[in-house]
Amino acid sequence: MPKSPLLLLLGLALIGSAPAATKPKPAFQYESGDIRIPIPSADEPLVAQFGARSIEAAAQYLRDGALCWVREKNCVNCHTTGPYLAEYPAIHALLRQQGIVLPQAPHPEIQDDFAQSVPAKVQPRQETEKDGHRYVSGSWSAIWRSLGLAQWDRHVSGKLSDLTRRSLDDMLACQSPHGGYVSYGEVEIPHITTDYELSVQAARALASAPDYLKSLSAPAANDAASPNPSNAQRLASLKAWLKQAKPANDYDRILALQLALDFPDCVSPQQLSQARELLLSRQHRDGGWCIRDFSSIEAWHYKVSDTVANLIRNLPDAKSPQSDPYMTGLAVSLLRQHGSPAQDPALQRAITWLKSQQRQSGRWWMHSLYRGNYHYTTYFATLQALKALALCQALEL
Repeated sequence: MPKSPLLLLLGLALIGSAPAATKPKPAFQYESGDIRIPIPSADEPLVAQFGARSIEAAAQYLRDGALCWVREKNCVNCHTTGPYLAEYPAIHALLRQQGIVLPQAPHPEIQDDFAQSVPAKVQPRQETEKDGHRYVSGSWSAIWRSLGLAQWDRHVSGKLSDLTRRSLDDMLACQSPHGGYVSYGEVEIPHITTDYELSVQAARALASAPDYLKSLSAPAANDAASPNPSNAQRLASLKAWLKQAKPANDYDRILALQLALDFPDCVSPQQLSQARELLLSRQHRDGGWCIRDFSSIEAWHYKVSDTVANLIRNLPDAKSPQSDPYMTGLAVSLLRQHGSPAQDPALQRAITWLKSQQRQSGRWWMHSLYRGNYHYTTYFATLQALKALALCQALEL
């Protein structure tokens, strides 16, 4: 039976709603059956030698973490299964093109879990309101589900499945009346932040799915006035919203580089140039980047809880945030995909830093900016680091 959007969101709420002080300290970051993955820690030693074994360990961590989540939880989420399907199939395919075959192929059990969450029938959605904030319930999970399924079809099966098509149709039905998608709930930096960030993820899903955009006919003249606009009109509305959306912070500004990869007509040459310059200007002397350099705490989301704000303010390096693997991996990936050569000095310094930061478990450690208990940020930081290394052909197995 398909998982309902309500259950998916409920799973998220149950994971992150209780104050950290009321929860016992977890023993494992992920646990299911024989899989037990310890909580990440800054104290974990660095890998003795970066290379084939450490990269295979990273891939195994990513696969095991996603499998544990699928087997033990009931939600499509932004920190584990969502990023796994959004990134790992492409990373694995890219490495195969380079003659590198990781033993850990994209796991079908995770794709199947996403497929089971696709609704049997696409229904019109209505806005709801809470604390004066209007949003369409289910949009967040629909976007991550659709992005994961689209990437699977693009890099694994090679063709658009009926389930992915229906998932994308459902995602478009979750669109807000203004054309974009509204990020709601509690912030989990960097994947539950602004409306722009969420809408860019939706655009990625649409562009990733093989032939989906080609299947949409041109908007009819009366689509805009219709109470049930066509998917072509919804796409046009999303693009129009993305073109005029005002960035909430500098992270939004550099995400214009991601949007330009999928819908170049939504980003002006000036925006593209400014985003690139902004990104390069924030590189640290050690070669890395830091996510905390790209927004004030208050600008990450429409509402930032005291728990999250205080956690970030009280981090040991709060006054001078240090480089982190997520933002470093993302920066390298965006610059590389926009034409920077792998041998560019800025990218080489970043690659050197990334190679120096892998831990013995294969992970790239990063402190959570959400609750500070499970440190799920380490999971998607590991994905971004691996993606950057693959794009720069900096992996040899």
